[in-house]
Amino acid sequence: MFRKLSFAMVGLLMTAGVARADVGERKDLQVSNDIAAAVNHYSQFTIFDDIGVVVDNGVVTLTGKVTMPYKVEEIEKRVARVDGVREVHNQITVLPVSHYDSQLRAQVARAIYGNPNFRYYGMGANPSIHIIVEHQRVTLTGIVNGEVDRRLARLLAERFPALSVTNDLKTTAEVRDAGEQTH
Repeated sequence: MFRKLSFAMVGLLMTAGVARADVGERKDLQVSNDIAAAVNHYSQFTIFDDIGVVVDNGVVTLTGKVTMPYKVEEIEKRVARVDGVREVHNQITVLPVSHYDSQLRAQVARAIYGNPNFRYYGMGANPSIHIIVEHQRVTLTGIVNGEVDRRLARLLAERFPALSVTNDLKTTAEVRDAGEQTH
């Protein structure tokens, strides 16, 4: 009976399964959805942050990376206030301060969100593609419409002198299928 979600500003991504659908799982799903809303409505949560959550009978484990230390505590406080959360294990880490990493983040974000194929992804308050840069290594997370967009985002990110680019983007079909398999 556990759920794992990874937040992309526009939504959440189901990444772990559930053995059987019962009242506890539905409760965990509702708690997960409420946590997603709480994190996504946090004004300091940006495309350069990525949060994952596992909910098991109201016990929440937070993982992921954020750009500033204060975000760790603020996100934990927001999650702890969600109805149905009994306990929070906060394993969120803070990305190291690096001028080069900050510059690389901005370059990749401009390349992706400045590309005509991705302009609609950046519309609204919660862009769906997140760019995590740590020690010159880029990781793309979030949700895109299809395989072409996933591959194009990676190609755009690889244009810059990163040590590596990891593409953890999921397609909407993969997210839908994962959700169907867990219900």
